[in-house]
Amino acid sequence: MNEYPNGMPIAEWAEADRPREKLMERGRTALSDAELIAILIGSGTPRESAVQLGRRILGKAGNNLVKLGQMDLHELMAIQGIGPARAVSILAALELGNRRLSCPAEERPRITSSGEAFDALRSVLADTPYEVFYILLLNRANRLIAKVMISEGGFSGTVADPKKIFKIAIERKASSIILAHNHPSGNLKPSDADVRLTRRLKASGEMLDLPVLDHIIAGEQAFFSFADEGIL
Repeated sequence: MNEYPNGMPIAEWAEADRPREKLMERGRTALSDAELIAILIGSGTPRESAVQLGRRILGKAGNNLVKLGQMDLHELMAIQGIGPARAVSILAALELGNRRLSCPAEERPRITSSGEAFDALRSVLADTPYEVFYILLLNRANRLIAKVMISEGGFSGTVADPKKIFKIAIERKASSIILAHNHPSGNLKPSDADVRLTRRLKASGEMLDLPVLDHIIAGEQAFFSFADEGIL
């Protein structure tokens, strides 16, 4: 590993060794506890890097995050290199972790029919006076990961970029997707452009092993399902 000038801020570290960049590129689970603490405190001391300081903080708690969470402000400030601001940042982060554990997990709805897909989208599609295009991202159990707006247009149409759709789906680790847009006019019959787009996206999904399960055209109270009509 590269040697750093004493106390050098993380922003000035070699890019491959920056905890922030490591988190962005590889995800938060790739970071050690010391690296996560380094992000919280931002920089080290004249004698050690932020990660080294993070290791020393953990050492004071027996390398146990539970014990670290039991330390109070004054105990943290007694560690050389930890002032009030850094101590408060660490305590705030640990308290957020505690509160997260006490929150009940939100049950993700399972989408197994066109009606359930429409219900999941009704709030963002039904009353919008212009066309918007959304996708539902589903996991392997058909539970909803997210609903994502792809584009919004005028009163007569919108654009759905296949590259953007599948990029988002892959990044969010979706196993399948449902397409959806609204027809503010109330006419739910798909246009020729709707049919062409759906077939194009379905073919792309098959190539990527990321199937398109349906395309919903939404009105205020009703919807059209490509899957139900057998034209997907």
